[in-house]
Amino acid sequence: MHATLVAVPFAVAEEIERGLRESVAGRPCHVLRVPGVSSLSATSVTEGLLVAWDAGGPLEEAVAACRQLHVSRVASRTHLVVLTRRAPMEAEALAEAGADECVLPPGSNWGARMAALTRRLAAERADADVHSLRRAGDFLRSALDAVPDPIFVKDRQHRFIAVNSAFCQVMGTSADQLLGRSDYDFVPAHEADVFWGKDEQVFRSGQPDENEETLTNPKGRGHIVVTKKAPFTSTDGEAFLVGVIRDITDRKRLESQLLVAERMASVGTLAAGVAHEINNPLAYVISNISFLRERLSQPELSPEQLLELREVVAEAEEGAGRVRSIVRDLRTFARAEEDRHGPVDVARVVDAALRLVRNELSHRARLVCSLEPVPRVHGNELRLSQVVVNLLVNALQALPERAVEENLVRVSLRAGRGQVELEVFDNGHGMPPDVQRRIFDPFFTTRPVGEGTGLGLSIGLSLVQAMGGRIEVTSAPGWGSSFRVVLPALVAEAPASSEGAPACAPCRVAPRRRLLLIDDEPSVGNAVSRLVRDVYEVRAVQDAREALQLLASGERFDAILCDLMMPGMSGMDFVMELERQAPELALRTGLMTGGAFTAQAREFVGRHSRGLLEKPFERDRLCTFVEHLLQ
Repeated sequence: MHATLVAVPFAVAEEIERGLRESVAGRPCHVLRVPGVSSLSATSVTEGLLVAWDAGGPLEEAVAACRQLHVSRVASRTHLVVLTRRAPMEAEALAEAGADECVLPPGSNWGARMAALTRRLAAERADADVHSLRRAGDFLRSALDAVPDPIFVKDRQHRFIAVNSAFCQVMGTSADQLLGRSDYDFVPAHEADVFWGKDEQVFRSGQPDENEETLTNPKGRGHIVVTKKAPFTSTDGEAFLVGVIRDITDRKRLESQLLVAERMASVGTLAAGVAHEINNPLAYVISNISFLRERLSQPELSPEQLLELREVVAEAEEGAGRVRSIVRDLRTFARAEEDRHGPVDVARVVDAALRLVRNELSHRARLVCSLEPVPRVHGNELRLSQVVVNLLVNALQALPERAVEENLVRVSLRAGRGQVELEVFDNGHGMPPDVQRRIFDPFFTTRPVGEGTGLGLSIGLSLVQAMGGRIEVTSAPGWGSSFRVVLPALVAEAPASSEGAPACAPCRVAPRRRLLLIDDEPSVGNAVSRLVRDVYEVRAVQDAREALQLLASGERFDAILCDLMMPGMSGMDFVMELERQAPELALRTGLMTGGAFTAQAREFVGRHSRGLLEKPFERDRLCTFVEHLLQ
């Protein structure tokens, strides 16, 4: 703080300086003496007292000097005092020219003036700080809102203290509603638990983290997001967390569509072979059924003929079982349910994939299989099936046009140290190094236009890596190619058998229960009635609305089996209406399907049904399913 004395006589200046030294507020100030107004400039007047001497000449000269002093100073940071003996009217003219005070020389109370000025300067600085903070806050908010990715900041109590517009859009709510609250106020509890745990891990470790998460906003809209989080500490030592979100919902949807497209391309490649595999057993199934009808039309049958008919029935049953296995494998491979993860029996996946390509293989090459018992792996059965089928199709396409016995495809499955290894080898053309370096690049293919998407190996590598595994490739021109899939084995898993699941529990003999069966195919109702008529009393109808009329008329049933997809009233519509009219019976209702159903139907089954029975089914599996409904 300064006290600048302009043209003040020596004796008066001494008295002013003494008055300042004797006061608490004026003691630390520095006194600067200036000979005249002309010696001052806009940069030489510092904050503090500015004391000017009026020698009493013409008023116009005094007003001009006062105005010049006022221009030279920062009015908010200085206090201009004019020492003058002029009359009040003339003193008022000096005040209008810029003087804050006009006092008789030598003046007094200089310490009080300095104290008042100090308070004013302190208040001004505080106001400036507040204004600066507001400007900084406004700047930060504008900068955050300009970022297209959602951003949030949380305090140590996991409460939102800053968000940008993009985050508000994802959450479907305003910043005012978000600030000061936590995830538990906006998203489902199970998601909030996940967010809290991962945030806490970042707070405790002090290390940034990145996760793929599911985010459901208050309006029920779900997003798949990748969240990057990092901790930081403020100047006062308080811990905070900043998160940046990238919405990958559309990308995930596109990836899913690419997966399905690639699978459909493989299905198209295998279509002729699959049709051949189905038509072979179907041919003798139809022939045997015709033979049965012809023989059963005879009035009497000898014991030898009965024995032959039993053999015919057994052959037809075996053929139908082969058709069912092919259809089940194809449906499993082609369906879009891709997000379920769990233990996967690799041997069963390989068996199913080989059944799908068996016809193509039999016409192109010798197949050599070495499938050892291996532990299960954690992943998705459908996605692994897609990888295996793609590798087998690639091996077939790599084989040259030559005699079948000269072409070889070898499939090996074995257990390593904590891992499962699947190898597909072909003795085809092989690949030079420059091709090997690019085989996993999306859309890279050596096949002619229209004969491949170039996505198979790229997608396969992504699927294997998502299961924690890798693909190793060895190839050379004239030798062939080996693709080795290595997956981590599940801990404490016994080797899985490729044999089928154990047979279902036998049907209960008593008591007879009433079963209502709803299927738009009359043959299904007739077949089920014959199949279990010794166990259940079956009433079969072809329309769900007719079934509701039966129930409304007073008929009672112990359980209901209803086809999922039917014209008119679907199985979903029937169950919804049953939940309204007879909720206790809806709990004993199961749905059947031939495999073709929508995503909406799949979600409905998970929320409203006791279970799903897939067609075709045999007697034991049907009885086990009905017994489950009766529990």
